[in-house]
This record gives sequence, structure tokens and C-alpha cells, in this order.
Amino acid sequence: MYRCIIRAAERCSVRSVSSAVGKRRALPSAFPVLEQPLQSDHHLVYEANLRNSKACHNQYLELSEKVRKGGEEKAIARHTQRHRKLLVRERLRLLLDDEDFLELSPFAGFGLPYGDILSAGTLTGIGRINGLWCVFIAQDATIKGGSAYPITVKKQLRAQDIAIQNHLPCIYLVDSGGGFLPLQSEIFPDKNHGGRVFYNEAIMSAMKIPQVSVVCGSCTAGGAYIPTMAEETVMVDQIGTIFLAGPPLVKAATGEEVTPEDLGGARIHAEVSGCVDHFALREKEAYDCTRNIVSTLNFQLPEEEEEDEEQTRRRKAEQEPLYNPVELLGLAPKSYNHSLDVKMVVSRLTDGGRFQEFKARYGTTLTTGFAKIHGHLLGIVANNGELSYQAALKGSHFVQLCDQRDVPLLFLQNTAPTTAPTVSTTQAEVNSNHLKAQGAMMSAVACASVPKITVVIGGCHGADSYAMCGRAFDPHFLFLWPNAKVSITAPGHAGSLLPADGEREEEEKQEEELNMRLKKESSAFYSSGRLWDDGVILPQDTRRILKKCLDIIKQRQYQLSTEKLQSPLLRM
Repeated sequence: MYRCIIRAAERCSVRSVSSAVGKRRALPSAFPVLEQPLQSDHHLVYEANLRNSKACHNQYLELSEKVRKGGEEKAIARHTQRHRKLLVRERLRLLLDDEDFLELSPFAGFGLPYGDILSAGTLTGIGRINGLWCVFIAQDATIKGGSAYPITVKKQLRAQDIAIQNHLPCIYLVDSGGGFLPLQSEIFPDKNHGGRVFYNEAIMSAMKIPQVSVVCGSCTAGGAYIPTMAEETVMVDQIGTIFLAGPPLVKAATGEEVTPEDLGGARIHAEVSGCVDHFALREKEAYDCTRNIVSTLNFQLPEEEEEDEEQTRRRKAEQEPLYNPVELLGLAPKSYNHSLDVKMVVSRLTDGGRFQEFKARYGTTLTTGFAKIHGHLLGIVANNGELSYQAALKGSHFVQLCDQRDVPLLFLQNTAPTTAPTVSTTQAEVNSNHLKAQGAMMSAVACASVPKITVVIGGCHGADSYAMCGRAFDPHFLFLWPNAKVSITAPGHAGSLLPADGEREEEEKQEEELNMRLKKESSAFYSSGRLWDDGVILPQDTRRILKKCLDIIKQRQYQLSTEKLQSPLLRM
């Protein structure tokens, strides 16, 4: 009895704290201003970086245009005219509060061995519904007929991972033709293949992460489990269908002819099977219904404080960076040798260019300190040279400090192109100490429970990238600038990977071939095409995207009654 009273009191305490969140006020801060203007001796490097950034920007715009267009013209015409369905971005306009959503990995699927799969055949991202940030997974049937490829499954799983890490409601817009059978061995059997999507649905529901599904097209084979495992499902009449095997297979097996609507249409599942909870005559009605479902979720968002014009103007002025973020284009390094002081990058990202540096005189090849971005306090860890023994110890200390204070971490990654070779006993000792310190920093980063965001602003190479919270260390979000390079060692440094025990001519040939391969495979767009990140972002947009990420991360505290783990909601 006593325990029950204590638990009830704790729940009341959690709720009262949550309801008071909107009235809280952050501690005032007067961090020093980071004076980092462009100097005349930066001109040559800055201009070279700027030219490279413009070339990368053009490639970014070219790929973005292909992504926005979607499938081929014939596929789009068939989708909109014959099937009378809305395009995936039109669906999102009806579902979300506005078009200012955070799209995830838009370039996923480009340059794969089995061809280009635009956006991996699925649009994923985080947008607001009734003011609440929600993950959406919207399948695009104009791309490869809605078939799920290995990269499609990987993208869906990454979106679910983000929903789990940030405790975000998940909305599925289902319009799929099932798995692409010629690649079934890469879709079906393994732990992180197609079945993991359904496993995640159950686990997320048990974690009180809401799951809502809209059937706005075909749900065939494995795709049929997404709506039937969601907590609430809306289905659109005449265009939505759910069945494991469609009419052609029914006829082949039994000789019976049946229409898709009679076999698994909205009326059958709303009135007979009970597989769906809401029947919609039109797509717009389905998205209005989904918005109403989201309004029933147990979140209490803080009230926005009223400000007069003068207060708004003063707040915006305080949050503006000291220097123009457009200058980041010239600070994005063309190569490691074109890196300028990372504090120049920091001063163009933080509010007012203010930065409270930590251990400023120790381990100077790693810059650490506190700053605010759009009012959000966070700790910044930024490469400013090779991650030395002292720098790694400093990084370990600072990461643990942020974890102790529950301050989110931002990693700005630009690691050295290759590790220092061991050519003497002295160097071997230095490398051994370096190894121990790096291991300590990796442990600190891996065990830190605070949210972590990584932006690769230059190189992402070797073990240094792990200590700087690379993909393997599970950051909440990881983005690349278009100039970024991702590989075990940087292009042009392949010699460090090859043994020096063969013929010179053969070694040079191997080195040249490997450097060419590294140049191709290390590009930001190659990485994003394989979903090694959450998207390529433009340097000048970094502040805006970081604000969204920090807003999204903060939303978790507004959900009520999250402390109890329960069984997932099961259907009839």
C-alpha cells in the first residue's frame, strides 16, 4: 500500500513539473564574445574553399531537384490520374502544420549498385502536427512502383530509431507494393531487415511512443503489417487496400476472380475485419482525421510567452550570430590543409558569437566550451587539428561535464586525414598514450546519456571520427556539409594503408587505384546515398537545422506519464 502511495505521488510530481515547464526561465548568461573576423592572410584559403563550396552547392541543387520531382512522368500520371491519388508531398501539406519540416536523408538511394532509388522510395522527416513534432514515414509509389528496396528498409528503420531516441510520435503514410523480390536476400532474413520495422512498432508502442498509420494506397505482403500493428489506423476508400496476396494470386490459387476493394478495401477492414479504426471517403478527410488523433496524445506543450515588439526585437538581436553565416561557405575546408581556425565556424553558429571556452590553453587541437543556439544551451566539441593525447583527455573531461549537467552536445567534426606513422620508439610511446586517451574519450562519448548532434564540417576519417561521435556512436542526428569527406583515410593518403614490402612500381599502382576509389567513395553525396548520415545540409543553413533538432529533442519533457513500461496495444 505504501509503495502505491509513493508511486502515485511520483506521478503527480512528474505531471506538476511537466505542467510548469512553460513557466521556467533559463539562467542568464554573459558568455564572452568570440571575435573571429576574416583576416587578410585568410584570403587565399577562404577563396579556394568558397570555389569548392559553390561546386558542391551546384551538385546539391541538382540532386535536390531530382528528389523534389519524384518518380518518372508516366508513373506520376498513373498515380494521380488513373489511381486518383495525391503525391507524397501534397499529402504532407495536408497532414503537417506547415512545410517547414526537417527532411531526413533526402539523397538516400543515389548511386547504388542496383540503380538510383530516388529518396530510397520513401520520404521521412520530422514535422509539426497541431504544434507537436512527429516523425513521418511516407512511401512514394511513383518511385519503382512503391517497391521496397534494401535502402528503403534502412531508411524506415533509421526514422524509427530517431523516433525512439527522441520519444516522438510516428506517423506512417502507407502506399507500398511490398519488397523488391530480386533483392529479397537483402530485405528479408537478417536482424535489421524488413521484420525489424514491425518489431520496432511493437517496442515503440510499449514505450508509449504513439504509432498512427494512414492507408492511402496498396499495403501488400509485409507492408500489410504496418497498419495492423499501429495503435490507430485510418484508411481511404477506393484507393487503400490491405492484403497479404492480391487478386492475381487469389485467381492463380483458387480460380476465383475478386476485386481489390472486395478483397481488402477500406469498407471490408472498417466494417468486417476491424483491421482499421477510421474510414475516410477522401484523402483530405484521412489527414484531418489523423490530425485529430494526434490531438488526443498525452502531451502538454508550454504556452508561448507574449512579447511586445521591443522584447521580440531585443530577443532576436541577442540570438543573431555575430558574423554572417553565409561566410561559412568559405570556412568549409576543401581539404584538411585548407582548414582555418574552427573558432571562426563556432562564432558564426552561436547566438551573438558568444562562447564560454573550457580549458582554452590545454589540448588546443580540440576546442570545447558552452554556447547557445537560438536560446538552447549546449556544449560544443570541435576539431581544431589532430586529436592529440592532451586534446582527447580534455574532450573526455568536457563530455563527462556536459553529461553531469544534462547539457546536449554538438560535435563539429574535421578529423586528421590519417594517423601518425610509428617510425621510432619515441613515436611508439606517443602513439600508445594517444591510443589510451582516445579510448577514454570514446568511452565518455558512448556512455554520455545526453542528446548528441554531430555535424561533419570537413573530414571524417579513422579512429578520431569515433571519438567525435561518428555514426557508430549513435548520435541523435548526424549531418554532413557538402564538402565533407567520409572514409577510413583521406583521399591522397592511401599509402598509409598499404604494406611497404612489395615492388615500388606495384605499390604505386595500388596506391593510385586506392586513392581514386577513396576520392569517389568519400564524397558527402556517396555517404548520404548509403544512409551513413541523416542528410547533407548547406553550411549557411546549419543554425536553422540545429534549432529544429534542439526543439525536437526538448519536446520529450512535455509528454505526460512516460515512466511506466507496458505491453504494446494489440488489435482484435
